Amino acid sequence: MIAFVRGTVADLTLSSAVLEVGGVGLELQCTPHTLATLRLGAPATLPTSMVVREESLTLFGFLDDDEKQVFELLQTASGVGPKLAQAMLAVHTPDELRRAVTQEDVKALTTVPGIGTKGAQRIILELKDRIGVPVGTGPSRTPVVAAEDAWRGQVREGLVGLGWSVKEADKAVDTVAPEPGQPVPDVAALLRAALRTLSRA
Repeated sequence: MIAFVRGTVADLTLSSAVLEVGGVGLELQCTPHTLATLRLGAPATLPTSMVVREESLTLFGFLDDDEKQVFELLQTASGVGPKLAQAMLAVHTPDELRRAVTQEDVKALTTVPGIGTKGAQRIILELKDRIGVPVGTGPSRTPVVAAEDAWRGQVREGLVGLGWSVKEADKAVDTVAPEPGQPVPDVAALLRAALRTLSRA
């Protein structure tokens, strides 16, 4: 088991980061919040969880140990695999997920693409006694400033990657777009705002 990866950030995409460790590039699947803390060429240390399948070995990287632990706990619920667990952490912080489960907030869980009402109820039933209460701690997320137009494509691709249609993604992007001349927020914040817009639709 690879518990963490420490190296230099060699590449960043909308869903992953490549860290160079001893001359080897390791690709880690990450949420937008985690990616927003990374900088090309800068050193980074990410807690990791390895998912082993017959056809693949996939490393997931996290902002901190809390996010990693919640990711692994979510997968103990029926019907929740690594991709869905990651989508849940893309939409909600670990504390928001704890709050949703302990307070039986089905509506909050169904804002995640791929989770319906029955799925949310099952997750609550199976995890309510194990997920714990919100801890209210964790490092602040460092914003990433996007170029004036580049952020649109990044947010759109992020939404499509999480299961929304291109049409739905475009509509959400238009809804959260800042006014002309206003500074562009970080991509992670825009993605979260777009996800909340879609969840209310």
